[in-house]
Amino acid sequence: MPARRIVNKSLQAYWRFTRSLTLGAQAAIFDAEGRVLLVRHGYRPGWHFPGGGVEKGETVLTALARELEEEAGVVLRGPPLLRSIHANFRSFPGDHIAFFVVRDWQQPRIPEPNHEIAELGFFSCDGLPEGTVPGVRNRLAEVLADDPPAADW
Repeated sequence: MPARRIVNKSLQAYWRFTRSLTLGAQAAIFDAEGRVLLVRHGYRPGWHFPGGGVEKGETVLTALARELEEEAGVVLRGPPLLRSIHANFRSFPGDHIAFFVVRDWQQPRIPEPNHEIAELGFFSCDGLPEGTVPGVRNRLAEVLADDPPAADW
């Protein structure tokens, strides 16, 4: 490998590590009874909002729509409300989460459990399942009280 290519690859790795930014999109999806949709992943513990990473070439809204359909069979019928953007530096130094509230949706199919999503369900906001992660609890409390969002997830 030529020296120039080695230098370029090294610089790219350095910039990715020191300056990189990742972005995810997650949503609180509420049903007609005011319950919230949560998912339990097969690869990490706890109950989470559905959502995932924004891929190269995607907008945040495109990524959100894709992730909701893939993970929960949810199709957006109207525009989601961007509620807040949070730093998630405990997961990765440059990670951010765009958090949406979705009230206009349909669920034409419920995906079968798989390696990514082991389980999903709608839960009362005052009866969340054991293992619901703090970020979900914090975001729900902010939404329900119409409080300003915290900077950190």
